[in-house]
Amino acid sequence: MAKLYRVIIPVADIERAATFYGSILEAAGRRVSPGRHYFDCEGTLLACFDPKADGDRRAAHPNPEHIYLAVDDLEACFARCEAAGAEFDPGRLASGGKLGEIRTRPWGERSFYVFDPFGNPVCFVDRATQFLG
Repeated sequence: MAKLYRVIIPVADIERAATFYGSILEAAGRRVSPGRHYFDCEGTLLACFDPKADGDRRAAHPNPEHIYLAVDDLEACFARCEAAGAEFDPGRLASGGKLGEIRTRPWGERSFYVFDPFGNPVCFVDRATQFLG
């Protein structure tokens, strides 16, 4: 079986990304190159990547789909997202209901959805309710 060890989050400003994700994840992470800042999420790296800062010619484009992060205290994470400037825009996806609310989903997860400052969709899930299939 393969191990998922890194997930890339494309960003247009590595400093802003390090600050944003650092405040939400309550971890400093570490800069591994001029355009890469890594956060260890229990063995899987959340890698903020600014291609231009690393010398690439291409610009960063947001991921099309959500990444999902399980947290111990969903309400505290929600408050950190608000303070960090996450976008709680219910109009960005046609999934019914409001994305930026903590809700129990039909499959039993308690979660909320946000967009980071670069347009990447992120979902935070209460670890006690995460659905693993």
